[in-house]
Amino acid sequence: MKSSNRCIATTLAIAASISQTAAFTTPPSSRVSPTQLNVVGEQASSIGPAQVLRNLKEKLPQISWLAEGGGSASNKIDIPDHVASVLAQPSAPKREAESDERTERIRNRAKQASEDAMKLRGMLIGEDDEKAWWRTQKSIPEGGRVVTKDDPLTVIVAGGGLAGLVVAAAAHAKGMKVALFEQASSYAPYGGPIQIQSNALRALQQINPAIFEEIVAAGTCTADRVSGLKIGYRKGNKLAGLYDAGDWLVRFDTIGPALEAGLPATVVVDRPVIQQILVKHGFPEGTVRIKSRIQQYEDLGKGRGVAVTLEDGTKAYADALVGADGIWSQVRKNLHGLDDGAGGFAASGAAGGALDDAEARKLARDTVQIAAKADRRFSGFTCYAALAPHRASNIENVSYQILLGEKKYFVSTDGGGDRQQWFALIREPAGGVDPEPTPEDPHPKLTRLRKEF
Repeated sequence: MKSSNRCIATTLAIAASISQTAAFTTPPSSRVSPTQLNVVGEQASSIGPAQVLRNLKEKLPQISWLAEGGGSASNKIDIPDHVASVLAQPSAPKREAESDERTERIRNRAKQASEDAMKLRGMLIGEDDEKAWWRTQKSIPEGGRVVTKDDPLTVIVAGGGLAGLVVAAAAHAKGMKVALFEQASSYAPYGGPIQIQSNALRALQQINPAIFEEIVAAGTCTADRVSGLKIGYRKGNKLAGLYDAGDWLVRFDTIGPALEAGLPATVVVDRPVIQQILVKHGFPEGTVRIKSRIQQYEDLGKGRGVAVTLEDGTKAYADALVGADGIWSQVRKNLHGLDDGAGGFAASGAAGGALDDAEARKLARDTVQIAAKADRRFSGFTCYAALAPHRASNIENVSYQILLGEKKYFVSTDGGGDRQQWFALIREPAGGVDPEPTPEDPHPKLTRLRKEF
């Protein structure tokens, strides 16, 4: 029992590293003015010695000749010698150059995964659903029951995104009986490719070798090139160093630490492909039940398990409940007694997202209201993201690059299959909504991005 619990807890951490959820948090002193919706956002800012030095620098007299000249030639090279030496090691993965064959293979795999998801392959439906084990409440005495191989621990997982799928696979690998409830009506293609780092790949390998092998085979290696930070504008001086726009600030490899630890190389894989691999290899067919949003749960107490109520009134029973139902978690809302709106608009890691621009604007307005009720803090950045069918000019040398700007930054990364995944982040207060398209400006988001970047 104790080892099983550790397995679930560890897997949650793994799933969190696979999911792309990061935020900037700041102390209360950096709060900005309330928005029109009366929601207070929090902006990222520097504090401590860094801010003192920045303030001192701003007060110093500016000498123009210090900024004359060009950036160092060494900061314009994609792969410096120290990275090249690591990539040249015999055990390091060798770059497979972009080709039509590889592009077609990766894109077709993503397309097939999406089609399989839409056909509900592997889902719990029909007669099997009516006879599901979780529909029957066991008679358990106070203090709990004996868990055996023939009568294992039963677990309900709320949320069928990557976190929930990994938790379900880990629990099944430990001999537990698992049911996964996903609120979406299908595993529709949603979200861009995901980079799975070496340590997460090793964790997946320990959970289920077949999952690991399939994901590596389906992915594009990104550890065979350089990654790093670039400056997006001219900056610096002759004393501290001059940087031209596009110069490298930091370059590093991800394969070196992996090789030292005996870990596999980082890969990037389409989200629908990861989902379908987990559904196929992670647990028995019929484990996932769609259209099943958990509305509330009751701890039956004294080791007798939990009773779960779905949004349609269906009851389910298990020994344990794991909440993996996203940032607007209903499980979290019930656990912490949050406001009624804290469960949000049922955004899903399996198939969420806006259907069109009109719904996107509504979600943007609703989100800041929900965040306040869910006790969530705003990162201080608005993020635009897309997956573009585009071959980057430096794709053979660079897998992941961030261009830093003034209160903004731009991320461009290899998405596999001759596609670039990019993120444009702009620091601003919460509550902003993109304008509606007009005949004069049919693409307002693109207009803004061109202006900002």
